[in-house]
Amino acid sequence: MWHPWRALRERTDLALVWTNNLPMGVLGVTDGQRIYMTPRQLQAERRCTLTHELVHVERGHEGCQPVAVERQVCVEAARRLIEIDSLVDAVVWGRSPEEIADELWVDVDTLLVRLDSLTERERILVNEALAARDGVGD
Repeated sequence: MWHPWRALRERTDLALVWTNNLPMGVLGVTDGQRIYMTPRQLQAERRCTLTHELVHVERGHEGCQPVAVERQVCVEAARRLIEIDSLVDAVVWGRSPEEIADELWVDVDTLLVRLDSLTERERILVNEALAARDGVGD
């Protein structure tokens, strides 16, 4: 399991700054040396925001990025936070995106990005697990 707080701790060149001065709707940003995050987040949101910003830092990004780059960062963050085996288990158990996200300790947006970016093999695994749960193919 990916631990963003551990990853941050290992980055001695990087500081986390809690601030209430981010624009409404912005949960985190980075300048490459600092990650700024709003404290107005639940724990799962903090994990997702921190992971997202760490990916930006790893890729050398500073400030706002084009939509395509943001999408790539979102996909990478979702992959780190949600391993396929955990996703399969949660999808079989959960009955709503909120339940599944809660089980995976992520926010709903991150869950939806992960589902939208499944590889073909991952999609097959999820569909097979759902079919088995529903008794399809018996």
